[in-house]
Amino acid sequence: MRHHRLLAPGAAAACLLLAIPASAADATPGAPGIGDSYYPSYGNGGYDVSHYDLRLKYQPKTDRLEGTATILADARQELSRFNLDFALDVSEVLVDGKKAAFEATGDHELEITPAAPLASGRPFTVVVRYSGTPSKVVASGFTSWLRTPDGGIAANEPESAWWWFPSDDHPLDKATYDVSVAVPDGTQAISNGTLQSTSSQLGWTRYNWRSSKPQATYLTTLAVGKFDITTDTTANGLPVINAYSKDLGDNAGAARASVERSAEIVDWESTIFGPYPFDALGGYVPNVPTGYALETQTRPFYSPKGFAKGANTSLIVHELAHQWFGDSVSLKDWRDIWINEGFASYAQWLWSEKEGEGTAQELADYTYASYPADDPFWKVEPGDPGAENQFHDAVYDRGALALQALRNHIGDKDFFAILKGWTAEHRYGNASVEDFVTYAEKVSGKPLAALFDTWLFTPSKPAAAQARAAEVSPAEAPVRPKSWQRIQDTHSAHGR
Repeated sequence: MRHHRLLAPGAAAACLLLAIPASAADATPGAPGIGDSYYPSYGNGGYDVSHYDLRLKYQPKTDRLEGTATILADARQELSRFNLDFALDVSEVLVDGKKAAFEATGDHELEITPAAPLASGRPFTVVVRYSGTPSKVVASGFTSWLRTPDGGIAANEPESAWWWFPSDDHPLDKATYDVSVAVPDGTQAISNGTLQSTSSQLGWTRYNWRSSKPQATYLTTLAVGKFDITTDTTANGLPVINAYSKDLGDNAGAARASVERSAEIVDWESTIFGPYPFDALGGYVPNVPTGYALETQTRPFYSPKGFAKGANTSLIVHELAHQWFGDSVSLKDWRDIWINEGFASYAQWLWSEKEGEGTAQELADYTYASYPADDPFWKVEPGDPGAENQFHDAVYDRGALALQALRNHIGDKDFFAILKGWTAEHRYGNASVEDFVTYAEKVSGKPLAALFDTWLFTPSKPAAAQARAAEVSPAEAPVRPKSWQRIQDTHSAHGR
């Protein structure tokens, strides 16, 4: 995963001068941000999206993208105006079938003023027609659109939607999706969920993908290129679709040897985290120069560099664990990143335990011993790391340490009951670090605030006495577990 610098909120432009009926005197603009503590300009206020229908046409040779987005939403206040997050060129906007005024402001805000204000509580439909060359669009110094030798990829965190569809770009506003993409014959378009149909006409092939469960905008992906595609079904009948660029070179074999184990890994994770929450699974490896991986829903994105040292099932374990922790149960605020990364990292420790390459306890002991008290590692608080440290090693490694400390404190029975119960209680919803602490206390019947404060919210290494109390501080220097280096190698696959 990759983290970009914190964006300054786009300055809100003056309201376009329209005649507003007297009956709409109470209507006000929706906020240009959803209220995130790290990314104030991300997302928007005043409405909730329920569904995105994206009908796209993409030419790989020129990186030209044309699209029509139909957005179904519900007003949450009397709306005189509202924003979408978007960075391409817009030619027309309709709200409930009527032309609406629109203006691009900041680096990713599209301000829309409907012909008449929208009443609170009512559903409405927005149609946006747009086009552009995504790789040439730079917002705050970067682009989240990745060019490949034969196409383009949308996969990044915490933002990627701006470069290919207008949205309410924050995990708090999840929606279902239909993504229909026309590409030249001989090229494929990969997205999330299930492939509903394909059709060809006049040299173009259209791929129709559907995500039927709530999905965050940054977890929505698009990959266009020439892929080798493998298909299968799980024992439970779920479709498995994996895709590999045809020009992965020396990394091709290791990538396949890893990603092709996705169904096996999901079956194992289901025994620990509860039923798999979605109706499809798989992964894709495009020919990109990046080094990160991302848990794009049902179909994680993997950079070839993640397999440069050979097969890496631990990386697959991490991204697929996110299907429960981060995708199904999504964060409320980007400061809550630990409820994504701490759990996905701990899944790697459990996989190591299962594979006989080092127990979670041995990995916890070695992690604790590996960082001296004066190492900057301990300055980062996984429970609220700050935007600049959102994907710091401490969020992953110290985040997993916190879970091992919890496991030791409350015992395996309650600990594993919490993992399954948490994913069931918040399935398809959003949660915070505080929500998890409250839930763990309820299930275990123990006060846990002090434990989580020590491991998640203290900018220093827990004292030896505290660590021993959590059984993560061995009397002797621990031996490095066999899985340690492979798990550390996945850090580079998270852009760190």
